[in-house]
Amino acid sequence: MVRDTWLIFRRDLALSLRNPAWIILGIMQPLLYLVLFGPLMEKVVGSTPGFPPGNSWTILTPALIVQLALFSSSFAGFSLLRDYRAGVIERLRVTPASRAGLLLGKVTNNALQTIVQAVLITVLATLVFGLDAPLGGVLLSLLIVGLTAMTLCSASYAVALTLKSEQTFPAFLNAVLMPVLLLSGILLPITSILAPGWLYVISRINPFTHVVDAERASFRGDLTFSSLFTGGMVLLVMALLAVWWGVRVFQRENA
Repeated sequence: MVRDTWLIFRRDLALSLRNPAWIILGIMQPLLYLVLFGPLMEKVVGSTPGFPPGNSWTILTPALIVQLALFSSSFAGFSLLRDYRAGVIERLRVTPASRAGLLLGKVTNNALQTIVQAVLITVLATLVFGLDAPLGGVLLSLLIVGLTAMTLCSASYAVALTLKSEQTFPAFLNAVLMPVLLLSGILLPITSILAPGWLYVISRINPFTHVVDAERASFRGDLTFSSLFTGGMVLLVMALLAVWWGVRVFQRENA
């Protein structure tokens, strides 16, 4: 499985490097939020109670990195649909390659791309907007966002192979991603002080809320057990379930 994972990862990475435009295109939306939305938050954070600890940039930047993983990895299934239409999935049925390796190779490449984009956003936020985050916390945040990308990419592949429709797939993603985005507190933290009770309760049910909280804690250097445990455990469970689901779908399609 390890060998097959490496082969698929190297193939997909080579394809990505032939068209490096994904680096710029992927960070455009988070960068616009930093430039156009960050200064507004800078005025609000200092005068409004209920925000998490830290300044506007340590609140917004890690959340935008999660948003980057949320959208870029969720739409990864389009590439798999392209391979499906081209007969690549059909040809894989006759190979002895590990089905888990086929999935993990693609997922690992997507996670690497997301981490590279997250590094660029963090560097830009540091150089342009004065983000002050400890190196250890930033490295931990990259681990979190990489695992988030693997989770969402695995789920995206599973959904794409289940639906097998380029028309249904984006409609399904938009229906799911929009409430997840709004309820995770990416753009505006959903705390018990800022939000009404019913909205706060719903937001805590959303697993990505805890991932965003863990990401923000790492950026402000709060590496205590309590600040990262919930988000880390939720993310780990989601990752295991998503990879298991993706492998099962790959096995079914290549049986």
